[in-house]
Amino acid sequence: MGGRHAGDFYRGHGPLPQFLCGTLAGMSSIRTINVELGFRSYPIVIGAGLLGGAFDLRPYVIGSDCLIVSNETVAPLYLEKLKANLVGKSIAAIELPDGEAYKTTDTLHMLLDKLVDIGANRDTTVIALGGGVVGDIAGFAAASYMRGVGFVQVPTTLLAQVDSSVGGKTGVNHPRGKNLIGAFYQPGVVLIDTQTLATLPERELKAGLAEVIKYGAIADRGFFAWLEANIDALLAGDAAALAHAIQRSCELKAEIVAEDEREGARRALLNFGHTFGHAIEHCLGYGEWLHGEAVAAGMVMAAALSDIPGDDAARLAALLQKAGLPTTPPRIGASKMLDAMGMDKKVLHKQLRFVLLKALGEAFVTADYDVRKLQQVLEAAD
Repeated sequence: MGGRHAGDFYRGHGPLPQFLCGTLAGMSSIRTINVELGFRSYPIVIGAGLLGGAFDLRPYVIGSDCLIVSNETVAPLYLEKLKANLVGKSIAAIELPDGEAYKTTDTLHMLLDKLVDIGANRDTTVIALGGGVVGDIAGFAAASYMRGVGFVQVPTTLLAQVDSSVGGKTGVNHPRGKNLIGAFYQPGVVLIDTQTLATLPERELKAGLAEVIKYGAIADRGFFAWLEANIDALLAGDAAALAHAIQRSCELKAEIVAEDEREGARRALLNFGHTFGHAIEHCLGYGEWLHGEAVAAGMVMAAALSDIPGDDAARLAALLQKAGLPTTPPRIGASKMLDAMGMDKKVLHKQLRFVLLKALGEAFVTADYDVRKLQQVLEAAD
């Protein structure tokens, strides 16, 4: 590995290795997006059928050993296929329980115990195979174990492919708030096999579309219009439409992360709808609503709090509704929701901040909002 320190390897391998470029150039279905973070840069590789040996993951596994972290739903479908991308490596695996309710420190400890049990050291690579919960827990374990080991993301849900697998946010939930415990920890590569979406339940696909719609709403009005025109194809699982939606979403997130890796400024825009959405998840109990469902309702609430022109707010609500997503919060109570929002990570100096819209495709973060209007928005939860 050219003398690179094992402890440094979690920061990523940079752009695709030169010896792979020719191979990928001959595979027209492969799309590659680089997350530009200097020596911690890494590629997002998108294509159909990449699991099963079509993409060589071995250059991103720093030593001979790896631990594949999956869950009881995804592992029976894709674990053996992923192993074919790692021929010659020593592979251990662990299946976590499935669901947001298990995104806890108890599950994290289960994973850390597994790393100790297999004798993992600093040249072991943790590979996340699954959705956002698996990726977040596996990434946090990789960041924590021996203060950092190799990490690879292989997301299998739409939401993970367009959002949680990219950008290095890892962590677990706390009983008092979502994602309160975690670390920024970049993978060495994100490998997206779009064919995994063929086994994704319809509800999970719709939840993932919430995050796709978010990108258009905050950063690309033209992409939002494309989503309006192609939402039926996306819901039908059209491969070409999904590939384009994934690629554009990853491009937008990669650009924002490259500019603001640790959410000091622009990256906070990616939380559009999340202040309300995380409160919904917390108040209902994690897993009652899927993350994307809560974010969908949260985006409508954030748009209502915004001062945006014309029919932009109505267009956002209409697209989410057409995607089969909720556009109003559950009846959990305005005061209960407001209390939960007080634990939002965008709170500074005990002041709640929101991501709002100036118009579709243009978002901003502010603590300057109409408190009376906020109360009216929250009353939708009464």
